[in-house]
Amino acid sequence: MRVLYLGGTGTISASCVAESARQGHHVTVLTRGRTSARRPVPDGVTAVTGDATDPRAVASALDGARFDAVVNFLCYDAAGATAMVDVLAGRVGQYVHISSASVYRKPVRRGPVTEATPRLNPFLAYARGKIAAEEVLERAHARQGFPMTVVRPAHTYDDVHPPLPGEWTAWDRIARGDELCVPGDGTSPWTLTHAEDLAVGLVGLLGHDQAVGETVHITSDEALPWDEIYRVVALAAGSAPPRLVHLPSELLPLVAPDWMWSDLILGDLAHAAVFDNTAIRRLVPAFRPVITWSQGARRLQAWRADHPDATRPAPATDAVLDRLVRARHAAADAVAALAPAVGVAS
Repeated sequence: MRVLYLGGTGTISASCVAESARQGHHVTVLTRGRTSARRPVPDGVTAVTGDATDPRAVASALDGARFDAVVNFLCYDAAGATAMVDVLAGRVGQYVHISSASVYRKPVRRGPVTEATPRLNPFLAYARGKIAAEEVLERAHARQGFPMTVVRPAHTYDDVHPPLPGEWTAWDRIARGDELCVPGDGTSPWTLTHAEDLAVGLVGLLGHDQAVGETVHITSDEALPWDEIYRVVALAAGSAPPRLVHLPSELLPLVAPDWMWSDLILGDLAHAAVFDNTAIRRLVPAFRPVITWSQGARRLQAWRADHPDATRPAPATDAVLDRLVRARHAAADAVAALAPAVGVAS
């Protein structure tokens, strides 16, 4: 099978490229050439340098060839999806669009989430862009038979990228025993998926006639409360139990409007995320997530131990995380000061 990946060195895409190559596919990757030792392109994979978001670069990568599947990790809106339909119609056997599980309705009304759960996320522009892209592809499939498949990953990580707000800086705070602020009360269940597990499901969809026209999410079956996610980090790091404090998610835009994670937490991570994986298992029986968060955290810690220069805390991120901790304590002090005024007995 001939497969073209648009983007192939990211957290999710690198594992999918590796799994595709392992299964014997003839793989081409279109990237900007900014690969690193963290996620090298596997031997035997053809790497083409170009902007995968540029339709002209995609057309050039095709270069008269017909790929059995094109997998796009870098489409974020309706304009991007329209451009892909224009370039690829009649030139590809299957187009796999990587969307996001953040498109599902927030707040969650009923779980577990299925592919039929309505798409509605008023809090996150990224999710709204992904919804618009999906709608373009659905229309193209209905009107002209464009052979699309939509994949919705949830929160996915690999051995070099921890799935924590604040990433390695948050990990370092736990390891050194500093306080860390968890948005909400820490009890909301959240699903973390290792990229190697997701790759089995995604690659199994390639060239699958029954997957054309379908939309599936691919996630782990393990959902853990956020406080437990951080407790597992402490165990993997060999540190004392984490010193966690909690702050309502709604306060994040006020306390940390400059932090990239604020919108993502408010629009996605603060909500319960438990998924029904019946659809992907029906299409790809080989999909069986095997990497638990405990195992994944140990793998991340091993990578951290081997790459200290790449996993040092970022001072700017540390300052934001400090600010959140201070805000939580200030809020607690303010509430305590109000207690007599509202008639709370001491």
